[in-house]
Amino acid sequence: MGIENFSGDYRAALERAHAHASSWLGSLPSRPVGPRMDADQLLARFNQPLQEQPLPAAGVVDELARLAEPGLMAMPSGRFFGWVMGGTLPAAMAADWLVTAWDQNASMRFATPATAAAEEVAGLWLLELLGLPAGSDVGFTTGATGANFAGLAAARAHVLAEAGWDLAAEGLSGSPRVRVLVGAERHASIDMALKYLGLGTPQAVAADAQGRIIPAALAAALEAGSGPAIVCLQAGNLHSGASDPMGEAAAIAHAHGAWVHVDGAFGLWAAASPTQRGQLAGLGDCDSWATDAHKTLNVPYDCGVVIVSRPEALRSVFGVHTSYLMTAGQGHSDPFEKVPEFSRRARGVPVWAALRSLGSSGVAALIDGLVANAQAFGSALSAMDGVEVLNEVVFTQVCVSFGSDERTRRVTARILADGATWMSGSHWAGRDILRISVSNWSTDSADVAASLAAIERALAAEGAG
Repeated sequence: MGIENFSGDYRAALERAHAHASSWLGSLPSRPVGPRMDADQLLARFNQPLQEQPLPAAGVVDELARLAEPGLMAMPSGRFFGWVMGGTLPAAMAADWLVTAWDQNASMRFATPATAAAEEVAGLWLLELLGLPAGSDVGFTTGATGANFAGLAAARAHVLAEAGWDLAAEGLSGSPRVRVLVGAERHASIDMALKYLGLGTPQAVAADAQGRIIPAALAAALEAGSGPAIVCLQAGNLHSGASDPMGEAAAIAHAHGAWVHVDGAFGLWAAASPTQRGQLAGLGDCDSWATDAHKTLNVPYDCGVVIVSRPEALRSVFGVHTSYLMTAGQGHSDPFEKVPEFSRRARGVPVWAALRSLGSSGVAALIDGLVANAQAFGSALSAMDGVEVLNEVVFTQVCVSFGSDERTRRVTARILADGATWMSGSHWAGRDILRISVSNWSTDSADVAASLAAIERALAAEGAG
């Protein structure tokens, strides 16, 4: 590519991308939420021989947008309530575009000082908003699974060091067994992270009807064993939205010498709202925390956050010194010392932009708005004949049964086929359910009303059938 064409080629491609992105965003208020083609149909559209000669970049962008359009799920829509997936705040989306254009490998403070500085400040803001210990390390991972992995890796290194075992030098073979205790309703990402770390299947501790770990059961389980231990707590149960009793559980764990890790993929953000943080009392007494910024905070995929109160434990796992790396220098740490990657995009920059655009009061308002919409769903659904809300709507999740499991599945299928909204099915407390996860900053009362109307249509059709 000649230098005289360099800027022009980028400009043409980016202008087409901007046009398609604007068209996509403009379609969200009115388009059906679900995709119109499945993966096999789309494969047939995309699957063509690779041509021999290059094509103009702008034309490739146009072709991609055309081929992909019928297979796009309107996840950024205010009427999307599937799984636990947020939308994207405008400032965060625009910042992510800049991150792509800047193309910085955000692993070294010396080489990429701009992104390192933005991420460091974003980390400081997060500690303040969430009420977590000053001086904690903050790393930006791919998502909550990666954040859980990093936090639990630090936990593993710390508890083994306390037991006199040098993990970095000796490895796991021959080390003392690390017991990991988890609530019976923990998220599967905890088990995945433990598997990656070679810690095996955790010991499940009894939980109450809303999925909260029972402190007395935790104490009994810890009393029944000995040796290095890690306790995993949960901020935001996948189905009920409820959180474990942080302070009480952490005190019990620490009395037995255990490290306390918190999986807070979406629920950790309750700590940033004065009206919601009471359900996480004692959160700052724990040792490490994990969350997804692309859930409640509404930044683009992908962006997880790991926070560790003992930086030396985290850096002992991921820190490395080589002859070719230009390290941060005395008194500073590099981003690569906090996450399991040498090469990564500057995920923390959209977090900086999201927080800067909202301010602390805006973050609180975002969280309170999500909770208010979830509670509006809960109240309206509870008033409908043949509908049962199964959880206490304390945060952003609503779990619904329409009677028998079979009827619940049929009504859920009708709701998805209607296209006005998207809500995911699940299985909880021995029953098939419809789960409504309110995670998008743009969801308003009109979106809630339109989605409730879709549920009523599905119920009417089911009754007629």
